[in-house]
Amino acid sequence: MSEMTDPRARAAGLKRHLPLILIAAVALFGVFTLRDTLSFETLAENRDALIALRDDHFVLIAAAFVLIYVAIVGFSLPGAAVASITGGFLFGLVGGTVLNVISATAGACLIFLAARAGLGEMLSARMDASEGRIAKLRDGLRENEISVLFLLRLVPAVPFFVANLLPALVGVRFRNYVFTTALGIVPGAIVFTWIGVGVGEVFNRGETPDLSILWEPHVIGPILALCALAALPMVIKAVRGKREI
Repeated sequence: MSEMTDPRARAAGLKRHLPLILIAAVALFGVFTLRDTLSFETLAENRDALIALRDDHFVLIAAAFVLIYVAIVGFSLPGAAVASITGGFLFGLVGGTVLNVISATAGACLIFLAARAGLGEMLSARMDASEGRIAKLRDGLRENEISVLFLLRLVPAVPFFVANLLPALVGVRFRNYVFTTALGIVPGAIVFTWIGVGVGEVFNRGETPDLSILWEPHVIGPILALCALAALPMVIKAVRGKREI
């Protein structure tokens, strides 16, 4: 019986890991093949054709944009910043922000589900069965889940793919992940889309978009303020806990 069970268990385990393996393989392939394709240079070279297509087939181009952006995020491909700026370039500040947020959230959810189906369930089960520091970490995370997830999205130093994968590996609730992702990426999406709105003039000057604007005080300041706001509930709980002790 055990001889039959082991192959079945191995097959089930492999099947569970297939989505994550596929994402990793496509991401690795994309790093070496798409870095030069999904670039600002490509956008500059094709901007007139893209504008013409948008004007003639708006709904079709919007749908294609969303699908491409979802694939970029879902497979952790290079070019997410270029996609966000393209959204502003093609659809304006409001329309571009909406499409960027929808696309990035959908792609993040795909990679979350793939990671949770693979390594996430196993790691979450081990955390549930653990004791000591890991148990304290698990309890603290679940008690402050919303705040931690918001911080992962808002802190500029956290790479987007890390904020996509890490929550799945520690067993956060999917609904909280979706909510905090959709809301937490809005500030960054607005900034990137805003850059995209004016990118035509940048290309006319023969320049590339200056992403260093993200670190300007008037941009990073409000985002850091949102980080502090997201961390506030954890600080209050920590202070209350010390007073009770």
